[in-house]
Amino acid sequence: MHLRGVVLPDDEVRDLWVRDGLVSFEPVPGAETLCAAGWIVPGLVDAHCHVGIRYGGGHETREGALAQAVTERDAGVLLMRDAGSPIDTHFVDEHEELPTIIRAGRHIARPKRYIRELGIDLDDERDLPEIVAEQARFGDGWVKIVGDWIDRSVGDLRPLWSDAILKEAIDAAHANGARVTAHVFGEDALPGLIGAGIDCLEHGTGLTDETIEMMVEHGTALVPTLINIDTFPSIADSAGRFPVYAAHMRDLHRRARQTVAAAYAAGVPIYAGTDAGGSIRHGRIADEITALAGAGLSAHDALGAASWNARSWLGRPGIEHGAPADLVVYREDPRVAPAALRSPEYVVLRGRVYPSADPVTGHR
Repeated sequence: MHLRGVVLPDDEVRDLWVRDGLVSFEPVPGAETLCAAGWIVPGLVDAHCHVGIRYGGGHETREGALAQAVTERDAGVLLMRDAGSPIDTHFVDEHEELPTIIRAGRHIARPKRYIRELGIDLDDERDLPEIVAEQARFGDGWVKIVGDWIDRSVGDLRPLWSDAILKEAIDAAHANGARVTAHVFGEDALPGLIGAGIDCLEHGTGLTDETIEMMVEHGTALVPTLINIDTFPSIADSAGRFPVYAAHMRDLHRRARQTVAAAYAAGVPIYAGTDAGGSIRHGRIADEITALAGAGLSAHDALGAASWNARSWLGRPGIEHGAPADLVVYREDPRVAPAALRSPEYVVLRGRVYPSADPVTGHR
């Protein structure tokens, strides 16, 4: 296969070839030209999704999980960081036609302090380091803990763990070669999580100037999941018994874009994640990229947060000689024409075009 176009992130018009599923910078004799113009982007990344959680809630079936992966692939997402799933999705790895999943195992929470039946509930927080180490060995280099959730006894968001046990748990993950990320909405859990050495924060709506500065000092990444944050008003509307919590959620939503802008301006690494699964449908990475740009990221960095920068952060190559041929081709520059993100011209995974190109037009 031969492709020619503007290759991102370098913005250079280049020729690429694909042989045996790998990118080649050297000509391949007899290669058929897939495209002679366009914008060629390293395969997109959804850095926070949930293959295995059914839309609307609950455990997904095996067939449903496979369908979720197909939906992501057809949107151009060729690498997913699964930020917690109630089912073992290793069977997806058997399918060469599906994206790569980097798993974080199951959510780790406290009883009645997360969505029922999705996570591992610990009665005693002293068990956290042991369970984190166990999930580190089960996953693909990540562990997911729930950092805060509504405490119904006080009627608002509260941290789940003491600072000391967080430090032990994160050290245990690191000792097992895994990084740790945490679900966190509010303000109170952030200093303990960041100070304990957490590698990433999911959502992070409660960030302040002080905790953003802590993130910069510790090199902590942020995955804001802005299209999920846009569900906060409906969450607040359904929380009539907890007016303080409802008001808090509305306030976090109101300032979410400014929070992301402040973190970006300070130099916090930001990556794109949709939180697909549960309340968000799969295949919406284009919406998240657009939301990040709307929150203040440059168009180039918003796309990079879902492509080359995210791939590097997760230890996967971009468009490099000898790397797997995982790439997406657009007719227009997706940074200038965001609508192009919703209609890739070609999706190439491991050197194959998906879905198959039309034999007459050559287009998908």
